[in-house]
Amino acid sequence: MVPFVFVLDGTTVYWAVDQKPKRSTRLKRLANIEVNPNVEMVVDGYQDEWDSLWWVRASGPARVVDEGEERSRALELLATKYPQYRLEPPNGPVVAIEIVRLTGWAAAD
Repeated sequence: MVPFVFVLDGTTVYWAVDQKPKRSTRLKRLANIEVNPNVEMVVDGYQDEWDSLWWVRASGPARVVDEGEERSRALELLATKYPQYRLEPPNGPVVAIEIVRLTGWAAAD
């Protein structure tokens, strides 16, 4: 598992390789997407009150977006959600995940 920040635009999830310290912007997870684009991500909501716990799993094909209008739009959406990206926009690749399946669970109805 690799934690990451993301933004949802319709049925597409975007995340970007940012400037946080890494050996390279060409990450293993990007190489994995090129070999097998089928990915899953899990978002969970943890609360000390366990009756409020929940999670959602989204799966679908991913692709790397290196340039163009879609990349610009994804970075704009990420900057809107994360103020840190307004000050220092990610300069690495953007990944788009097209959600084709959702599953989830919640402790309460």
